[in-house]
Amino acid sequence: MVSVLATNLCGIPIRNPIVAAAGTAGYGPEIAEVVPATRFGAITTKSITPEGRDGNPPWRVTDLPAGMLNAIGLANLGLDRFMAEVVPELGDLDTVMIGSIAGHRVEDYHEVAAAFADDAASVLRIVELNVSCPNTDTGRQFGDDAGLLHELVSSTVPALQGRPVLVKLSPGSADPLGLARVALDAGATGLTLCNTMPAMAIDPETRRSRIGRMSGGLSGPAVHPMVVRIIHDVRTGLQESHPGTPIIGLGGVSSWSDAAEMLLVGADAVGVGTGLFIDPRTPAKLVRGLEKWVRRQKVDSIGDLVGAFES
Repeated sequence: MVSVLATNLCGIPIRNPIVAAAGTAGYGPEIAEVVPATRFGAITTKSITPEGRDGNPPWRVTDLPAGMLNAIGLANLGLDRFMAEVVPELGDLDTVMIGSIAGHRVEDYHEVAAAFADDAASVLRIVELNVSCPNTDTGRQFGDDAGLLHELVSSTVPALQGRPVLVKLSPGSADPLGLARVALDAGATGLTLCNTMPAMAIDPETRRSRIGRMSGGLSGPAVHPMVVRIIHDVRTGLQESHPGTPIIGLGGVSSWSDAAEMLLVGADAVGVGTGLFIDPRTPAKLVRGLEKWVRRQKVDSIGDLVGAFES
């Protein structure tokens, strides 16, 4: 019997629309130690750069009243170790794997993309280009500049040899729809909306940042309504020029109703990040809640509810 939550992302079947966001599930195998991979439709790896990165100095994460502020700094093993140590284990995870790429230069993305396109990394069914990290000095350079974004996407997509490509944009952009069009015109398959919101938090007693870096990225419930609006506006704005663009909605999802909102305004799948830190059981709760919601809506599949918002 086919689940009412079965859907697809970039043409690839996934068992449900729940996606572990990049950087929130380790490289993939780590999350499976506490949450079965089958709870997810897909799992996104950490963002991989050519070189290994230690990341930013501590503190890297702090709680805020309505979310979490982080400045991890794209800490990762680097491409060579990821390919040698992690990729061979990803095939054991019973879910779709999404590989995430980041870098400081266009050439960095090309190097990682070429490795991801190799048969040795065929387990990475979809690739996400992270152009919107707010907690490194160069993390948003490509996502803030339409010209640089077009150059990056148009030159990286061919290196992936047909692998579907998602571009992860920032909620802090002044023109998310315009950047979405640029990414798609440059050859991207779809979008991830959105990364964390650039933000700061200061300790009044020490007069210093609450994290090791001056600023970082805000995630959690505080950003959810903003991202719902961005997904709606981008999906609506793309209806004529890029109909059917695959979108992962990402931002502050901790309940089935949060996920349902994103689906209704046009997300094909829903990313979960901070919710995993709050409660590793979140994916299972989302799946149960969404199943009941689909049945109450009296439709055959969750896909029937994507974009079904009635203004």
